[in-house]
Amino acid sequence: MYRPNFCAECGTKIFRLKWHLWTNRRFCDGCAPAFIRNQIFRVAVAGLTVFAFGVTIGRTTRRADPPVIIQRNSTPASDTGNRPDSHATPNNAATAAEAESVYTCGARTKKGTPCSRRVHGPVRCWQHKGMPAMLPQEKLRVDG
Repeated sequence: MYRPNFCAECGTKIFRLKWHLWTNRRFCDGCAPAFIRNQIFRVAVAGLTVFAFGVTIGRTTRRADPPVIIQRNSTPASDTGNRPDSHATPNNAATAAEAESVYTCGARTKKGTPCSRRVHGPVRCWQHKGMPAMLPQEKLRVDG
């Protein structure tokens, strides 16, 4: 560690019993306060440079996000005919009518009451998926 014998500004002899990392190396105790702003500025610029270098390295070495894959349930064209809204069998018509009817979720909430979100068909909402309903199926159907 460099320990000067004389101040770089006024030339007086520097005598310190202990040298620390934060001790000014070039100036005596009388001259150091005049140059403290410059010293802090240099340390701040060096710190920001190291930070910017780290961010740049981190961004360049990061892996690319995987592509988003959207899966949809598709039925073959032979089952439903040429148009997607046509129903080939009466069974499909019954399930479509049931799916278009409006129900409430009915699952138990944190408050202890049944969930009142409207859903299409006798299922639970996105938040209560997989939970049982509190009320019977007839009371969950919304008329109107």
